Amino acid sequence: MAGIPGSRIVRPEEQPTSSFGWGQIKFLCEPQLCNAEHLTVGHVRLAPGQGHLRHNHPGSEEVLFILEGEGEQMVETDLEERGGQPEFFQVKKGDLVHIPASVFHQTVNTGEGVLELLAVYSPCGPEAVIRALPDHEPQPAGPWPELPSTG
Repeated sequence: MAGIPGSRIVRPEEQPTSSFGWGQIKFLCEPQLCNAEHLTVGHVRLAPGQGHLRHNHPGSEEVLFILEGEGEQMVETDLEERGGQPEFFQVKKGDLVHIPASVFHQTVNTGEGVLELLAVYSPCGPEAVIRALPDHEPQPAGPWPELPSTG
């Protein structure tokens, strides 16, 4: 019996890292890894002062769960074409942020330590867009690479 394809357990140290000027992400659940059909999960790390500036994920909603650290989160109040305005708030370990599909948002690490978060996208798709960004630097599977110093 063949069973359902894809990984049932994923260990971050066995996954590649996608590095960018704004931080790092390891995808832990996605179609090519887990055969996921409806969601993508990524573990994100941002050094102090780092962050991903205003962007959106067309057609995908997102949940951010803050695992460690603190930062400033912006989520616009509505879709851009309906006059959405930026709304800023502080986030810290244990907070959850919901971002509706296609709504612009940004996350910046305003703390002194690393800001770590779990990003969940539904439906799948943002992982391919993220990997296609021009500043994407793929790193081999293994432990997290060093984050850049902001000192």
